[in-house]
Amino acid sequence: MLTPKEIVGLIYNALDSKKAKDINLLRTREITILADYFIICTATSTTHMKTLSDEVEKVLKENGETPRRREGRSAGGWVLLDFACVVIHIFLQETREFYSLERLWSDAESIDPATVITRSPALPMI
Repeated sequence: MLTPKEIVGLIYNALDSKKAKDINLLRTREITILADYFIICTATSTTHMKTLSDEVEKVLKENGETPRRREGRSAGGWVLLDFACVVIHIFLQETREFYSLERLWSDAESIDPATVITRSPALPMI
């Protein structure tokens, strides 16, 4: 079983690999019972939003994690994936600005991605 921090790292890498914009990691464990972390990012189109959510689900499924809940795919402007300890919000830019979750959760600690990302070690140069 993965720790919440490991799940955040996998999600960040998946979103980053598919070119999500403005990925923001918030530690919410001390301020809500909803989740330990919120991840908020922007997609450039509804197709990109689907690509991002599909990639996150694929990577986490490969690691034994499945979402408790998915919402918003048909709404067009946002997608929410709930993995219990981590909730991912994928927005189109206009929708992200409208909901302004970073402002709503301004008491949450912003996390530096370097503290959670997991990169494969570089191959030695020959």
